[in-house]
Amino acid sequence: MEEEEGGGGGGSGRRVVAVGAGLAGLGAAQRLRGHGSFRLLEATARAGGRVRTRSFASGLVEMGAHWIHGPSPGNPVFRLATRYGLLGPEAAQEENQEVDLGGHPPLPSLTYGSSGKALSPEAVSEAHDLFHALLASARAFQGAKEVPVPSVGQYLRAEIARRVPTLGGGEEDARRLRLAILATYLKLECCVSGTHSMDLVALEPFGEYVTLPGLDCTFPGGYSSLPDRMLSALPEGTVLLNKAVRTIRWRGSFREEGDEVRDFPVRVECEDGDAFLADHVIVTVPLGFLKERHQDFFQPPLPERKAEAIRRLGFGTNNKIFLEFERPFWEPEQWLLQAVWEDESPLEEPSADLEANWFKKLMGFVVLQPPEQHGHVLCGFIAGKESEYMETLSDAEVLGTMTRVLRTLTGTAAASLHPRHPNASGETCIRVSGSHPKSVPAGNPQLPAPRSVLRSRWHSAPYTRGSYSYVAVGSSGDDIDVLAQPLPEDPEDPRPLQLLFAGEATHRTFYSTAHGALLSGWREAERLNQLFDAPGPAPRL
Repeated sequence: MEEEEGGGGGGSGRRVVAVGAGLAGLGAAQRLRGHGSFRLLEATARAGGRVRTRSFASGLVEMGAHWIHGPSPGNPVFRLATRYGLLGPEAAQEENQEVDLGGHPPLPSLTYGSSGKALSPEAVSEAHDLFHALLASARAFQGAKEVPVPSVGQYLRAEIARRVPTLGGGEEDARRLRLAILATYLKLECCVSGTHSMDLVALEPFGEYVTLPGLDCTFPGGYSSLPDRMLSALPEGTVLLNKAVRTIRWRGSFREEGDEVRDFPVRVECEDGDAFLADHVIVTVPLGFLKERHQDFFQPPLPERKAEAIRRLGFGTNNKIFLEFERPFWEPEQWLLQAVWEDESPLEEPSADLEANWFKKLMGFVVLQPPEQHGHVLCGFIAGKESEYMETLSDAEVLGTMTRVLRTLTGTAAASLHPRHPNASGETCIRVSGSHPKSVPAGNPQLPAPRSVLRSRWHSAPYTRGSYSYVAVGSSGDDIDVLAQPLPEDPEDPRPLQLLFAGEATHRTFYSTAHGALLSGWREAERLNQLFDAPGPAPRL
């Protein structure tokens, strides 16, 4: 019942502070009731967290969360967005809500090979069907006492290796091509899982992640319209922006100046010197931030069991590169252009030379539809260390490399592909200026350079440090539950629920998703609501 909106006063006089105004923090604010005062502290200048809509070309683009994954009645983001009137008419169609793609896109519209031509639909279809059959079998190990190998990547490669003799009908060139296409599907899976390599993703718990039915849909007015509406429903002054937290001191006895009567167990200290005393603090910061900062963020430090869970769980980077074109080189009905480097194979180690090869981790480009709304825009997806390396490059370097990638794939390149073409002075030759760069590889390529580029940099974001979580080798769903467990651990503690934990990484079956984040915020608010409703001793004075 997401109709209840809290944020008001009254009740027992307990003070609650939440840290992080993403969907988890906003969700907690929306559901909380029966408290005395509530503040939501956000380190950055905006609410929404990893939901961030920006203007680009002639429309809007999503720097973070892109789709509602599984827009159907079981999805709280879909229900809330529907209630707020934020979705288009097609999202409301029951037949769209019943489509179940298992969390993966259907076949690409077009697959380009590095030899500069479109690959045969038969080859792509064979590789696609095999990969998704193997992926489904990887999920079947959930709950198994023993697994053949520790990681999803190792399992997929072993299964592909077993099938090599029959791939492409056993013909050598056809077999090599299908292996190259399978390598691209592994890159796509890295984007889905938010990891550098599927070798880092644990096999046994892989099937615990739950996908919801429904044809993934977007927000016509941008995904940020959802947190914006949630924010506007809260009382003014509830959310404090640019209020980065430095330290959360818990298990304490803190008093406000001039008040000798009441003490609080938690003190939240901000970078700007402000401090907030609280009975309860809901921590919704990303796992990437906790991995980097948990040792000095909490005083006293977190119990070893929770610190271990933070260390073991995975958190990786998946970035987007948006390219605007004056005219499309793709057909109007195409929605996904896949990229295949034909010399690659999932059975061989990829190059570790990021500078020379980072762009090969790109799985391809989604065409933003419809063009009347977005302009002619491609959105490239790239995960892992290559994605993090991309963040260190300039816009001009990224645009230049993307131009050469597209010229190579579409067969209009007149020179070999290198990541950078410096001129005599060492400067990068590609410039972001209009639709034609000032300097291009030798020859006269037909494909014009993109007019402009915009990309996400989630790894560089100091309060995020990546994109989303996954269950890494050496961890399990139990670690997610440990991360979600409130502190102090003793249920008989006279000052319970001093620290509560929310965010996508605390949801055992919906980790990595916006709906997982929202549900986790509601969960922790309900935990406090039950405490407030329960008969018991009044707050200690």
